[in-house]
Amino acid sequence: MALHWSGGLAVAVAAALAVSALFPAGAAGHPPLPGPLVPQFYEHTCPQMQALVGAIVAKEHAKDPRMAASLLRLHFHDCFVQGCDASVLLDADGSGRFTTEKRSNPNRDSLRGYEVIDEIKAALEHACPHTVSCADIAAVAARDSTVLTGGPGWEVPLGRRDSLTASESGSNNLIPAPNDTLPTITAKFRNQGLDVVDLVALSGAHTIGDSRCVSFRQRLYSQNNDGRPDPTLNPAYAAKLRGRCPRSGGDQILFALDPATQFRFDNQYYKNILAMNGLLNSDEVLLTQSHETMELVKSYAASNELFFDHFAKSMVKMGNISPLTRHNGEIRKNCRRVNHF
Repeated sequence: MALHWSGGLAVAVAAALAVSALFPAGAAGHPPLPGPLVPQFYEHTCPQMQALVGAIVAKEHAKDPRMAASLLRLHFHDCFVQGCDASVLLDADGSGRFTTEKRSNPNRDSLRGYEVIDEIKAALEHACPHTVSCADIAAVAARDSTVLTGGPGWEVPLGRRDSLTASESGSNNLIPAPNDTLPTITAKFRNQGLDVVDLVALSGAHTIGDSRCVSFRQRLYSQNNDGRPDPTLNPAYAAKLRGRCPRSGGDQILFALDPATQFRFDNQYYKNILAMNGLLNSDEVLLTQSHETMELVKSYAASNELFFDHFAKSMVKMGNISPLTRHNGEIRKNCRRVNHF
């Protein structure tokens, strides 16, 4: 399938193809990871898979710098509900068998990137029909989005299959919320087989992307239902935020999670937290509610290299949450609906 870009996107596409070259299926010196997923899964059935994904992600990122964070978040929200099975991509099918996760509280009016996954899937169905799962597309797109914004790369274990159902209730209950306490967030990570290091490292994805006013408003006006702002939020930063996030209304107004380096994947997020400039309650509690998480925040703030190393390892670990493999699930032809219902 011919992919068409304007000449101005040549650099972005070249970067994506460079990513593919750095992390090819079956790269020498990287033996397959234990378990059912392996980086070499499409080596013979669709060897161009990663190059196609990378080129389209680069094209869309060049048009919309927010898209990298959106694709990274899409993979996270997929994996925390039923495992990494592309359940988050399913539209309501009218059968009543399930309720789409797209209407859940964490996803409604905020989760993005569906059209990019659709574009990638169409290209792969043309190149390698009925071969590459939507779940694997989401996993590779998340890696490529990280690299395109300056973050670390990693080999993506592949071989996931796609679910036949979705779970709105799972999305509502299992995905950490911006106002959750640290014990609640920790429990939700532990439920997925992820530990405290994974929690703090993966929270670093907030180095890129945006959040809505509604997700942190209470910190500005009445954190403890006492009419006072959150004492763990820098007063000067809070005053600036109040200028655009009113006490009522403006729920969808966007704010950079890391205004210092909004579109660059780096460790500035942790430096912000140390300065009491974490935007979300779930960010700042990493510093204020646990000595263990506080020490990790300090370590990542001090070492970009350490953060990158831990983030990449935790992304692989998250990507291995309860995948459907072998004869379970299916390879969807259209990521928005199951094949036979």
